[in-house]
Amino acid sequence: MLPDPRQSLLNLIATLSFKLGDFTLASGQRSDYYIDCRTTTLHAEGGRLTGLVLYDLIREHMPSAVAVGGLTMGADPLVSNTASASAWALADSNEILELSAELGLAAEEDLAPSLIHGFLVRKAEKTHGTGRRIEGFLSPGAPVVIVDDVCTTGGSTITAIEAAREAGMIVVGVLCLVDREQGGRLNIERALAEIPPACDSDAPVPFLSVFTASDVRKAHIALKQP
Repeated sequence: MLPDPRQSLLNLIATLSFKLGDFTLASGQRSDYYIDCRTTTLHAEGGRLTGLVLYDLIREHMPSAVAVGGLTMGADPLVSNTASASAWALADSNEILELSAELGLAAEEDLAPSLIHGFLVRKAEKTHGTGRRIEGFLSPGAPVVIVDDVCTTGGSTITAIEAAREAGMIVVGVLCLVDREQGGRLNIERALAEIPPACDSDAPVPFLSVFTASDVRKAHIALKQP
């Protein structure tokens, strides 16, 4: 039986990214633990797993999305790995279709995986060149998903949401790798509540976290990490 990508990713975050101790967070809050997801998302296997998990969530919950983006730099590896996961999924699907045709087998009628492009939001506009704040994919009217690695107060995520909307793109969902459960979810959901629903749906824009800090702490302890 193949390993579950989500469980494997949780184990890597619990092993590589979670530390117990006395820490001051970027928000100024004190904490008895610290999570640096970049240690995992920039790890070769951790990056692969992150892309797979986020891409699956987008396909399931935000299938209209054509791009994924977030505030640099926490979102950078999430964006690139998710975009790569979509390209690999499409390449694998096309290869299966070609092999099926060569063997005279009936191909499954499932929709082919869609490409998810990437964009990054600068913390401030460039003072040279095009002066763009968004790098990479940029298409007014396009449905996009905002991603972040760790949500504490939600400030970084909300900044990315606002930048995407100012650029004319439509935010159809938000994904967070780890929710620290310190108010970020509520702040993000309040920001999303201000976004008008899509014309074909009255449903609010979804915010999903892959894991909570409690999930990671539990896995860290179960794996007997120091």
